[in-house]
Amino acid sequence: MVSSKAAAAPRPATLDEVGLIPRKLLLGNPTRTAPRLSPDGKRLAYVAPEEGVLNLWLLDGETPEAVTHDRGRGVQTYFWGLDSRHLLYMQDTHGDENWHLFSVDLDTKVVRDLTPFIGIQGMPIAAVPERPGELLVSLNLRDRTVHDVYRLDLKTGALVEDTENPGNVIGWLVDRQLRVRAGMARLPDGSTELRVREDIDRPWRTLLTWGPEDEYSGVYGFSPDGSALYLHDSRGAQTQRLVRLEIESGATEVLFEDSRYDMGGVITRPVTRELQAVAVAGDKTEWHVLDPEFAADWRAVEEFAAGDEADLVSRDLADTVWLVALHSDVAPVAFHRFDRATRQFTHLFDTQPELRQHRLAAMEPVHFEARDGLGLQGYLTLPAAGPTTALPMVLLVHGGPWWRDSWGLDPEVQLLANRGYAVLQVNFRGSIGFGKAFVDAGDRQWGARMHDDLLDAVEWAAARGTIDRSRVAIMGGSYGGYAALVGAAFTPEAFAAAVVMVGPSSLVTLIESIPPYWKPMRNTFDRRVGNIDTEREFLESRSPLFRAGDIRIPLLIAQGANDPRVKQAEAEQIVAACKAKGKDVQYLLYPDEGHGLVRPDNRLHYYAAVEAFLARHLGGRFEG
Repeated sequence: MVSSKAAAAPRPATLDEVGLIPRKLLLGNPTRTAPRLSPDGKRLAYVAPEEGVLNLWLLDGETPEAVTHDRGRGVQTYFWGLDSRHLLYMQDTHGDENWHLFSVDLDTKVVRDLTPFIGIQGMPIAAVPERPGELLVSLNLRDRTVHDVYRLDLKTGALVEDTENPGNVIGWLVDRQLRVRAGMARLPDGSTELRVREDIDRPWRTLLTWGPEDEYSGVYGFSPDGSALYLHDSRGAQTQRLVRLEIESGATEVLFEDSRYDMGGVITRPVTRELQAVAVAGDKTEWHVLDPEFAADWRAVEEFAAGDEADLVSRDLADTVWLVALHSDVAPVAFHRFDRATRQFTHLFDTQPELRQHRLAAMEPVHFEARDGLGLQGYLTLPAAGPTTALPMVLLVHGGPWWRDSWGLDPEVQLLANRGYAVLQVNFRGSIGFGKAFVDAGDRQWGARMHDDLLDAVEWAAARGTIDRSRVAIMGGSYGGYAALVGAAFTPEAFAAAVVMVGPSSLVTLIESIPPYWKPMRNTFDRRVGNIDTEREFLESRSPLFRAGDIRIPLLIAQGANDPRVKQAEAEQIVAACKAKGKDVQYLLYPDEGHGLVRPDNRLHYYAAVEAFLARHLGGRFEG
């Protein structure tokens, strides 16, 4: 067996003894990543660079071969066709999120755009082993605001419309015969209907309705015999529970629940889709086994992981071989092959093996209370060496905001810690995973109590003596970028600098410019942020753009020119307002990026600027 753990080492006396970890090693391309077994178990695919761009590789024998040759944004997400002949992957144009679905025929090596429509999103819905040559995809071809279902023939590329969206369905579900038999529809009041039908020629009926307070409930999929659905369901509870719902009678059975945290992902048996395990993400992710047959194998995996988080990332349809990822906060992700018959593990590769030569910083789960008594959870990462008090700090704010920070190796966090900063991440109110009351506590609190949580986190770190209160920067992307702008404009006395990546500066223009396919979910913004039609003044009061004159700290703002969520105008209007008032602002525009940075050269350019900016204003070190 090969362990994924980094070799233990005593804590060096000074940060200089750790040395600078090269920016390219942390934030450039991985050496290899994302291994996936073919459904028949005979071949292995993975993602690796070819001429500096991430592409798909195939191992079919002894010698790996690149089967795509992209020279743009690279391959980010892919999956196997269930015929074991095709690899399929998603790609947009310069970050515009108009996804196209591509296939690689491994027999002919022909790459084909399966959804070759300009300005259209084409996304996979489902495939089933019973119909291995077909795939269901969603396209907003007929109407840009909604996605219809199309049946795709993998061999010929033929697309045939299967199910038309009535105008408000935001998700589709299929049974083992690849029939669309359920859908989730968003209603004007923010409720969500779960609609079902017994067969494709039968009428739809509403099986249940989740109210706005249960917005993040949903469906994992059908039971093996198609008579029931598995839900993550918070009706009548504070957290999302794993529930079996009988389609004919509507009867429910709670299969698993946790009083503190929402259910996460599930593991299901190949082909039959029987539930085997469910995840609960607290400080770390824990898997709870439901299937006795699965239990012994998973116990072997967890023993091998020895404290790391284990994730089952791929398996063959015969369920004889698993690919397991081991996640640590201080080592690269390690992928192993697990043979169920022999219970033997074989190391495949690490994502960034050279990181094992460097001392990485441990991520500590932390808990504290906000000023109103609400319990908050987050993660504190200190530099791997040197003092542990009076440190400069970066408050790193996650996006969403309906998302969360989690434990594990985070290249951005490691870069900042290696440069000498304490890094604090906070799951502020409105973050998901901690129950619906915690999400609801963030309603209409953008720039208000959500921001207070961030300030309270800084004060918590200061009270511990961990940080130098005069050297704290706020940094983030998307909602985190908005939070950084709020910090600069609303509470400039609390921070020494702010770093903003694709952050909205005006809630008014943000909501007015949401992508057309977000229209069915517009009521989420109305309810949780503010109603653009009736509360414009309120939204302006929570928008940093209208407080630009109050900014007194230096800003670094970065933006992708093709971002469909937070438009380029969001960055440029705050930059213009700051420059007009003589503020210290540095602006970086990436013409070939969208909502975040995908191209390695752009990532490295951005983080080089971030390092220099933080060193100038907080005093940390940086790679020249």
